[in-house]
Amino acid sequence: MSFEDLLEANRKYAEDFPHAGFDGIARKGVLMITCMDSRIDPLDLVGLGHGDAKILRSPGGQVSDTMLKGAIMSVHLLGVTRILVVPHTKCAMASSTEKDIHQVLTERIGSDTSWVTFGASPHQIERLHADVAKIRSHPLIKDRAEVGGFMYDVDTGLLEQLL
Repeated sequence: MSFEDLLEANRKYAEDFPHAGFDGIARKGVLMITCMDSRIDPLDLVGLGHGDAKILRSPGGQVSDTMLKGAIMSVHLLGVTRILVVPHTKCAMASSTEKDIHQVLTERIGSDTSWVTFGASPHQIERLHADVAKIRSHPLIKDRAEVGGFMYDVDTGLLEQLL
């Protein structure tokens, strides 16, 4: 498998690159934590553009320790004042259990995967509540950023605030 098609696309992108000189500060003060699903275009879905926001992605949009570290850095170093936690409809991580994912992977790989934790849970809204609470209560974030929990509908493009 080659990367040449992607490198060629990058060369074309760089020919008229309009974003030189950005400093990495989130111009609109926004951090979005969302899923790695390719149906989600984080900036477009909230009307933002290049340099406006920080984006952190994980399977299911789960707030892991790494995501939490990114949120802390974003609030204190990158101008973030609003944090959106955005899972989505039809998410594989929310329609499967950890056991289901291990079973599929073990079948495909041919070896045991039980030593890896993926964070799958059919209780998506409960996890959203817990993730938002984790960020809101963190001593390095609370009172420094507004935190909201949302659900993105991959079929309509609508974002609904739940928390």
